[in-house]
Formats: sequence, C-alpha cells, structure tokens
Amino acid sequence: MQFFNVMMAYAIPLVPRFLVQRISRRYIAGADLTQAVARIRQLNAQGFPVTVDDLGELVITPGHADAMVDEYEQVLQAIDREQLQATISVKPSAVGLLLDAKACGERLEQLLASAAAHATSICLDMEDASCTQAEIDLFGSLAQCHRNVHLAVQAYLRRTHRDMEFLLGLRATMRICKGIYVEQPDHLVDGALSNRTAINPHFLAHVSRCFEAGTFVAVATHDAALIQEVVHLARRTKISATAFEFQMLLGVCEPLRDQLRTMGFTVRIYVPYGKDWYGYSTRRIKENPQIVGHLARALMGY
Repeated sequence: MQFFNVMMAYAIPLVPRFLVQRISRRYIAGADLTQAVARIRQLNAQGFPVTVDDLGELVITPGHADAMVDEYEQVLQAIDREQLQATISVKPSAVGLLLDAKACGERLEQLLASAAAHATSICLDMEDASCTQAEIDLFGSLAQCHRNVHLAVQAYLRRTHRDMEFLLGLRATMRICKGIYVEQPDHLVDGALSNRTAINPHFLAHVSRCFEAGTFVAVATHDAALIQEVVHLARRTKISATAFEFQMLLGVCEPLRDQLRTMGFTVRIYVPYGKDWYGYSTRRIKENPQIVGHLARALMGY
C-alpha cells in the first residue's frame, strides 16, 4: 500500500485538477480571505490558534511583491477586526527577496509595523538552501528593531547547528521544522536524504538548545515519535507548556493534534489560503503520500 501511495503521488500531474481541488479543501482554507477567516474562526472555537499563509512564492516583478504586501495587510486587518487568534507567515521570496533584498526588507518593515499595531507577529518561512543565508541576514536586520519577527529553521541542514548560535544570541523565537526542499546531499545532515527519521536527533537538539536558552520555540512536525520525544524532554527538564508550542498543517494528523491539545499543549495550525491551491496541494501530496487515500476516494466519487 505504501508503494502504491508513493507511485500515485508522483502521478499527480495526470490527475484532473478538479479532483485535486476536491481533496485540497481539507488542507487549504479557501481561495480568498473571506473563506480563510471563516475557517480560522472554526479552528479558534475548537481551541487552536493559527498562523496564516497567503499561497504563492513565485514573484517576478516588484508589483507582484507589493500586491502580496497589500494582501497581508488585509489579513492583519482581518485578524484585528475579527479578534482572531492568529499570526502570519511570510515567505521572503513572496515579497521580493530574489528581486531586491533591500526592497524586500522595507516591505517586511512595513508589515511588521502593521502587525505590531494589530498586536500580532510574523514568522519568516525558510526556503531552499540558496536563500538560507540571505533570509538569516534579513531576519538579523529586522530583529534589531522588531521583537515580533520570528524565523523558521530547518533541522535537516548541516549549517543549522551553526546558525543556532547566531539566532540564540538574538533570543529569537524560532519555528523548528524538518525541512521539505530538495537539497544537495552535502547540505544535509547524515542520512537525511534517504531516511527522514535521521533528522530527528538534530531536530531534538535544536529544540533542547531553545529550552536551555529560555527562548520560545515552535515545534513544527507531524512525526508522532518525535513529538513524544519533545514532550518527554519538556517534562524531564521541567519546561513549562507555555514556553513552546506545537505547529501542524491544516488537515494533517488531526487525531494527534487533538490529543496534544487535550494534554494541555498549544497547537497552532498553519492555515494556507489563496489561488495557488493546485501547486500547494501537489506539493503536500508528494511530501505525504498517505493523502493519496483521500484522492482515491475522490476518484471513486466518495
């Protein structure tokens, strides 16, 4: 069955778009902000704060980057107006990092000021290794003046052990994730190319360093064994449940998500929305072949 799921996942380009859209409703909050707000209200009512991502990272002109900023301004206004428990997540490339790093920084300065005015924060999503240093440099500059900027770091990169020194020196709030981009083997920790569980000791080490430094950390994973190790680490070191949170993607591992909430942990849901539902959905399916089961049911009309 696992082999079938993997093969089906890589056959996604052959699947009609309307079927992919049918299953995407589980993982995407909608095509526009109105639909996203309705989904966020439901999650908040169930006890889950969220972080909101406007889908789309391919920005080819400054005008596209400015439009992304305008959309995020609308999100921030909605968070305030609707009194949502929400932050936002922004890919630096979506606001022009690859076009003009200086202009990208200025756009993020604007968004961070707006986020502060609306009493919320922004996490900079980490992208592929070609962007890593530029995004860490950008974060370091922004963090000098803004305490409401956070950064995602990827445990599968060798360099992350070194980058943590710099980030902990800033007392930065971080989101630790395993990493999803296809990278060169020499960029990755040993074994990560063929075995995702090989990342776990590195992931846990980064979380432990945040605990030791007293910096808030978001633990972003759906790996049940790794989550259990984080829980054991927190209990063994007497770390308060308010000193960290778990983060999970919308529609993924919901029983585990609910269990963590019942245990008294905060679970923040990563809520994507926007017109790039197809690209996002196909990436999720390839990363998590178990989703193919939902696709199979859609094919059969269930």
